[in-house]
Amino acid sequence: MKIATVRITPIAVSDSPLLNASGVHEPYALRSIIEVEADNGLVGLGETYGDKPVLDSLTRVKNSLTGLSPFDLTGLWQRVHAAGRSAVRGVELDVSPGSQASHADQKIFGAFEVAFLDLQARSLGIPVHELLGGAVRRQVPFSAYLFFKFASDIDPSYQPDAWGETLDETQLVTQARTMIDRYGFGSIKLKAGALDPEHEVACLKALKRAFPDHPLRIDPNANWSLDTAIRMAKQLQGDLEYYEDPTPGLDGMAALHKATGLPLATNMVVTNLTEFRRNIALNGVQIVLSDHHYWGGLRATQTLAAMCDTFGLGLSMHSNSHLGISLMAMSHLAAAVPNLTYACDTHYPWQNEEVIKGGKVAITGGCVSVTDEPGLGVELDHDALGALHEQYLRCGLVNRDDATQMRKLRPDWSLRRPRF
Repeated sequence: MKIATVRITPIAVSDSPLLNASGVHEPYALRSIIEVEADNGLVGLGETYGDKPVLDSLTRVKNSLTGLSPFDLTGLWQRVHAAGRSAVRGVELDVSPGSQASHADQKIFGAFEVAFLDLQARSLGIPVHELLGGAVRRQVPFSAYLFFKFASDIDPSYQPDAWGETLDETQLVTQARTMIDRYGFGSIKLKAGALDPEHEVACLKALKRAFPDHPLRIDPNANWSLDTAIRMAKQLQGDLEYYEDPTPGLDGMAALHKATGLPLATNMVVTNLTEFRRNIALNGVQIVLSDHHYWGGLRATQTLAAMCDTFGLGLSMHSNSHLGISLMAMSHLAAAVPNLTYACDTHYPWQNEEVIKGGKVAITGGCVSVTDEPGLGVELDHDALGALHEQYLRCGLVNRDDATQMRKLRPDWSLRRPRF
């Protein structure tokens, strides 16, 4: 079996005005859909970022994959590395490590690796989780991912959403209740770093009162100074499952842990093995939030998991705006990693559109189920893919830029890190 053709399709998915440390989500989230077709007609699927540097690199690599075996992951790495980094420059977001140019090869390899593994598993008639060593769980738990947000009518570029504005305690509890009632999530994550820290902590405490049995996490995306993070930690003692990236830098996180003793989690300061090694020396964070999109794929994340197990670190999974192909790749990976014991993040409830047949993947009891269907267990809906590609062409966005979008809505807003 050899690769006959590779197709890369950029798409734009409607998004809501979700607030974060870098501004506000734009009206559309960009993704790239990958199809790797073999000479026997089988197709492996992948999904990754849709910003221009990634899209440019995916396009430059794809033709070099023709004739390669989908089992030849070493050959895939060699071709990705030989293609070099994109000359196209994009916006790098502190809240999104995957946007960093330093992760370029890992992002491109990981995107194709998922499609290669999907194709491998389909050819063998087995699910991806079996290819990864076998499932230790068939129900993969995810966490309710809450955001402060503007109402969708703040700008006509946004599609109407049913969530409404979320800026105070009552609105946030309502958002949480809707999400939990709809999907059955058993834990809650609050994206913070956008509003005054005292207000955000008060909102988290409102969640604690409303959902006393749900583990809570708060993620200010390093937008709080060390002094602020310590001050907020005193108010949050006893409320948190873990404290995620409240303050900048690995040294800052180490100082915070020493001062508070709270378990700290990150997707920002441990994003490669060099940072992993330094974290072990500093004891900066105790839970690593993996992400196969920028760690270098599913097998690289399994290596990360083994290292976390060796050094006694907890492990969970970070999310960005994504669709069902990425969700199923995350789920098959999580199913096969024994020490991934914290519920994973996912933005999936915030996305209404889909590119897979049958519509959105079900989240029931807070979990995504993995089955024994071959590969990732999903098929591409080409009509939906075409419609979202047309939406990409119409929307005019080529890079995610939350700060510029925020200045469109709030002209006096400026990007400062840390802000508080």
